[in-house]
Amino acid sequence: MLTLLVVIGKVAAQEDRVITTAVPFLTIAADARSAGMGDMGVATSMDAFSQQWNPAKFAFAERKMGIGLSYTPYLESITTDISLLSGSYFNKLNDRSAFAASLRYFTLGEIELRQFANDPGTVAKPNELAIDGSYSLKLSNTFSMAVAGRFIRSNLKLPDNGSVDSQAASSFAVDVAGYYQSREIAYDNFDGRWRAGFNISNLGGKIKYDEGGQENFLPTNLGFGAGFDFILDQDNVVGLYTEFNKLLVPTPQDFDGDGDVDSEDNAEYQEISFFDGVFKSFGDAPDGFSEELKEFTWALGAEYAFQQKFMFRTGYFNESELKGSRQFFTLGAGFRYQSAQIDLSYLFSTSQVRNPLENTLRFSLTFNLGEEFFNE
Repeated sequence: MLTLLVVIGKVAAQEDRVITTAVPFLTIAADARSAGMGDMGVATSMDAFSQQWNPAKFAFAERKMGIGLSYTPYLESITTDISLLSGSYFNKLNDRSAFAASLRYFTLGEIELRQFANDPGTVAKPNELAIDGSYSLKLSNTFSMAVAGRFIRSNLKLPDNGSVDSQAASSFAVDVAGYYQSREIAYDNFDGRWRAGFNISNLGGKIKYDEGGQENFLPTNLGFGAGFDFILDQDNVVGLYTEFNKLLVPTPQDFDGDGDVDSEDNAEYQEISFFDGVFKSFGDAPDGFSEELKEFTWALGAEYAFQQKFMFRTGYFNESELKGSRQFFTLGAGFRYQSAQIDLSYLFSTSQVRNPLENTLRFSLTFNLGEEFFNE
C-alpha cells in the first residue's frame, strides 16, 4: 500500500520542530482577497469567502446573499494539474442572522500507476475536499458569533493490487468564531471603524489513512486579529489589519530523552487525543515559552478602496524558521462592477524555503445580490 503524503510549505532544517497535520489544504488561503493581504481574514470586512476565516462576519453582510468562486493554482512552476477550487454561498435570514455554505476541493491531478514497463497502467486521481455549513447571529449591534460544521474527506491513498484497505479517510470538525465591528466613529480629520475577530477552526477527531496505522491531527487552529478602517471621505477608505495564528496541535516530543524523536516517541505522541492536544499545544514546546511564541504566525495587511469599485491590497506573512519558514509579501487588486467583483493576488516569497504558491496568480469572482442591509 502506498500513501501519498502532501506537506504544504512545512519544510525546515530541524524537521522534528515542525508541526505537521493531515489535510493541510485547509490552511491555504482559498480566495484572492485574503491572499492579497498576507493570508488574513479573521478581522477584515465581510465578504463571500468569510466562511474559511470567520463565519461570524456574515451577520454583518450588507446584501441579502452572495456567491463566491475562486481558483488557486498550486506548484504551478512544476505542474499544471494541481489546484484548489473554492465555492461559497451566504444568505441573510434577517438583519441579525445569516447562514452560509462552502466547498473547498484540492485536486492533486492524475498519477499513472504501472506494475511493469508494458503495463497499460491505471490512473489515480488523489484529492481532498471540505464541505462547510455555518450559522451566525448578532448578539448586539457590534458583536456577532457563529458556529460552523465541516465534513472533511481525504482521498490520498494509491491503490495497490486491489487491496480493500485502499479507501478515503474522513472526519468531522467544528468552528467557533466571534466578530466585532464598531459603529462609524467621527475623528478630527476622518471617520473610522474598529474591527476585531477570532476563530477556533477545525476542532475534530484525528484522521487515519491505514487500518491499524497512525492517526493524524487535523489542523486545529486559533486565529485572532484586529484592524481599523480610515474612512477619509465617501470615496476613499484605507484599512489596516494584523492577524495571529497558532496551530492547536501538540509539538512532536523526545519523550524518552534519547536525543531523537523516533518511532517510540511517535507511538506515545499518537496516544494524545485531539482534545488533550488542544491544551497541550500551549505549553509543550521543547525549549519552553520562547519556542511557544515561535509557533505563532503573524501577518500585516492593508486595503485601499476607491468608491468601493477599485481595491488595492498588500500584506506580509511571517512564520519562524524553526516552524516552517513561510515568509512572503503579497499584492492584490479588486474590481467591482454593479453586483460582480473580481479579485487577483500574487505572492513573492522572502524565505530560503520555496513557497508552493510563489509567483502564482490567484483569481476570485464574487456576486452580491438582493436587498441591502445597513449596519450602524
